[in-house]
Amino acid sequence: MAKTTKAQQEREYRMAELAEEAGITVRTLRFYRERKLIPPPRREGRIAWYTEHHVARLRTIAALLERGHTLGGIAELLTAFESGRDVGEVLGLEATITVPWPEETPVKLTPQELADYFTGEVTPDNLATSLDLGYLAVDGDDLVHVSRRLLDASHDLVVKGVPLSEVLAAGRELRHHMEAVTESFTELVRTHVLADAIARASAGEGLTQDEATHITKTLESLRQSAKSIVDAELSLAMDRRIRTELEKWLGQPAAESGPTPAPPPSPSA
Repeated sequence: MAKTTKAQQEREYRMAELAEEAGITVRTLRFYRERKLIPPPRREGRIAWYTEHHVARLRTIAALLERGHTLGGIAELLTAFESGRDVGEVLGLEATITVPWPEETPVKLTPQELADYFTGEVTPDNLATSLDLGYLAVDGDDLVHVSRRLLDASHDLVVKGVPLSEVLAAGRELRHHMEAVTESFTELVRTHVLADAIARASAGEGLTQDEATHITKTLESLRQSAKSIVDAELSLAMDRRIRTELEKWLGQPAAESGPTPAPPPSPSA
């Protein structure tokens, strides 16, 4: 029976359940897994658990097969999409699909500036963790932080009393969850935005530059939509968590914040 784990907060399937959900046989599913057309499942002892990401991937494969693609071609296309390679190069497209520019602003710091920014927290272990996570990179005698926003948010947490090591540990865990979130949105792109274009291009029809431009704009729009959804969901989750924690700490329901509404007019008025 499908279950929902507390850690992942999403539905999970055993192999037979996944095959039924995707409308294929278990034998076909095993074949796809052997061909590495789907990501490996999460293992819990001898049990393999699959998620909604696998369901979306199988539906994408089915859509591409219906449009005449071979499994070998589908594998190459999915690999290109996930690794950031130019899908147009794989398909031989003449039109250019532009990858949106990164939105984060890197920050160059001297080692002393970094030490001053996180007073007493820039230990060898924390520095090694930051480099491992990709937050920091070495540029000659200087260091480059990948994101001004992440740098400032980390500094704010440290100032409020959270050890930098704990901030980095939380960042590593959050990275894992964000990868899962972005996989959900890229599956939407594969299934609903690029499937038809890829199919036509593979059939030798190619894309016009107007069509490529449209796809580029759609991708950028989807990125902004994804950010809005994640921001809204995080805000709602924080509201729920804060209320729960306050009630636990205070032993009574937390009061609503914000201005008090004006009383209704009296009957005499």
